[in-house]
Formats: sequence, C-alpha cells, structure tokens
Amino acid sequence: MGNFSIALSGLQADTVALDTIGNNLANLNTTAYKGQNTSFEDLFYQQIGESGSGDAIQTGAGVKVSGTSTNFLQGTLLPTTNPTDMALAGNGFFVVQQNGVQSLTRAGNFQLDSSGNLITVNGEQVMGYGAVNGVVNQTAGLKPLTIPVGANEAAQATGNIAVTANLNASATTGTTFSSPIQVFDSLGSSHQLTITYTKTGTNTWNYSVALPAGDATGVPANNTGTLTFDTSGNLTAPVGSVANIQFPGLTDGASDLNFNWNLNDSSGNPTIKQLAAASSNNGTLQDGFASGVYQSFTVDSSGAITAQFSNGRTSTIGQLAVASVANTAGLTVTGNNNFMTTAASGLATVGVAGTGGRGTISDDALEQSNIDIASEFSNLIVAQRAFEANSKTVTTYDTVTQDTLALIR
Repeated sequence: MGNFSIALSGLQADTVALDTIGNNLANLNTTAYKGQNTSFEDLFYQQIGESGSGDAIQTGAGVKVSGTSTNFLQGTLLPTTNPTDMALAGNGFFVVQQNGVQSLTRAGNFQLDSSGNLITVNGEQVMGYGAVNGVVNQTAGLKPLTIPVGANEAAQATGNIAVTANLNASATTGTTFSSPIQVFDSLGSSHQLTITYTKTGTNTWNYSVALPAGDATGVPANNTGTLTFDTSGNLTAPVGSVANIQFPGLTDGASDLNFNWNLNDSSGNPTIKQLAAASSNNGTLQDGFASGVYQSFTVDSSGAITAQFSNGRTSTIGQLAVASVANTAGLTVTGNNNFMTTAASGLATVGVAGTGGRGTISDDALEQSNIDIASEFSNLIVAQRAFEANSKTVTTYDTVTQDTLALIR
C-alpha cells in the first residue's frame, strides 16, 4: 500500500534530520566546526481526478531529504597560550596537504612535529609560501611550512656603521671627542670600535677609527681622514660615506674586518653636524650580529611567520596561505575538520590573509564551533515530534489494514 511508503519516507527523512542535529551536538566543542541543517522537499504527486471546476485532484507520495546545508558563519575566537594555535577572523580557509592531496580547513589547532614541520592534529602539512633571506616569495608556489626549531642563525660581520653626533663648533683647536660603537666580526665576536674626532681648525675635524689594542695585528686602512663642515654646520666632505675601512689580522681568527662608515641617513642628510653646542652622540647603527639559537615564533595578521633568535634578531621564515572559494555551500565535508572543493564550489583561490576578501589571522587563538545549543535543542524537539507523528501514521495505517483484512472473516 502506498500509504505505508508515505509514512516510511517521513521516518527516513526525520532520521536524517535527527542524525544531523545529533552530529551538530556531538561536535559542540570541535574546533571551528560548522553546523549543518537538513532540508526537505515533497515527492511527486499523483493526479486521481478533477474537481467540478476542472482543478486537479492530487495525492502526494511522501517526503525526501533535498539536502544538508552548512552554516559557515564564524565561530567565537578564544585566546590561548599556544603559539601554534591560529584562527581566521573573516572569510577563508587554511590550506593543508597529506599524500599530495590538498584540503581546506578552518581549524587552526596546529602542532609542530619533531622536525619543526607545522602540521594539523591528523598529521597534515600546513601549506604556505617560503621565504629567502627574510623575504616571502609568493610566486614560487605553495610548500609545507617549517619552523627552524633548534636551528642556529650564523653570525654576520659588520659591513656598515653609522653615527649620529654633534661636534661642538665652539671647541678650541686640539679638542677631542669620541663615538664608541660595537661591531661584530665574521665569528660573531664583538669589538668596541672607537671613532675619535680632533678639531684641527675652523670647520675641520680629523677622525681616527680604532679597535682596542690587541684585537687586530695588521695595519688598518682608510681609518683616518678629515671632516669638513660649511658655515651652517653641515658636513661637506667626505661625501656620502667613508668606504672600505679595514682592520686585518684579527687575533680571534676571524676574517679581516672590512666595513663602510655611512655619513648620510636614508633621506640623504648628513648624520654628523658641527653646531655651537656640547659635543654629543645621539645614536649609532651597525648591521653585524652574533650567532643565535631559535627561541620562538609569532604570526601576524597577514600570516607572516617571524622567528625570534637568542641574539635578539628576528627573521621572516614563511607566510601562511589562505584560500577562498566562490560558493562555500558547494564544499563537501570530508571529516577531520576538512573540506574539499567541487564543481559547485569552484576552484580554491589561494593567496594571503587580508587580501582579496580573505580574513585576517589571529595568533594564539582558536575558532570555536558555531553551534547554538539552544537552537539545536529546539530543532531536536521538532524533529522528534515529526518522527513520532510519522510513527503514528504507520500505526494508523496498520490498524486500517487490519480492519480491511477482517472484512473477509
């Protein structure tokens, strides 16, 4: 009898609805879980006649599940104390890969494996863009991201120095003044360099650059000269820099120290003045550093990953990739907090956070499930009542059938 199949279709559809609600409640605490909703539609109709006015008389054949839709609204972002935890604020997905297959996920509860690879809790590699010498290369394609755990950053010898100072224009001839500056050799050892200025006449000062006695055994080169100023106290010579100052024969076994003394700032203005005020040092700069060991990393809102080293240096080591799709409703859920693209969703467009409509990244934070438990309980009651009603329909049909069979007795 058709009426049993009608009630059965209702029970089947309500079972799917109950399964969906149960799955939502089961994933209430799943990181970045996106709730789902079951939709129904009626089945085909039979026309069993017409009314007196010619209107069709139809009977329905039941109900079926037309689909399950996913709610991609962002869940609450809660702070954590774990630097490998990340959350997307806004649209987009992290890109992960396992066995050459890429997936999309909103769950940023990442981990580091023994080699420093950034992975998901299921071992999938987190994908992004690599960096060379601290510069991210977004044209080289995606690659698994690796944190340099246990790595050493090699020392860098000083190649440039700069001093911001004033030499007292009122000082008498023979007056001296010094600018100390710490520099590093190729082994990462520091040396206390001293620049000594001696006034030799109106608007002229001799300079001498020296290392402490015993730091170098060779004869220095290009370490002495004269500074000339105009009547406004501006440096007129040398112009730009003193190039190729050399200290050969460093006693610690490092390579010869060879650097430039830059006399202008980034805007081209001289950094050493001669004004009628007490001689003073206002700052020094140099580009050398000692070796350092990796300590930690941070992620900024664009997904750029910056490693910190024990020597105080920081270096950009990569950038997280963020994907977007034209139709999120077309994505299929594959488990493990992952989604896959389909023809309905369109191909994923991969870029970086904060561009192309993609959200930004929050470090030390996780996105929570977007399930509203009150709404789910309400939906659960409705689905339960619908299931009970269809069950009652079955028992009613059964009673009617039994009554029909009893007519032949």
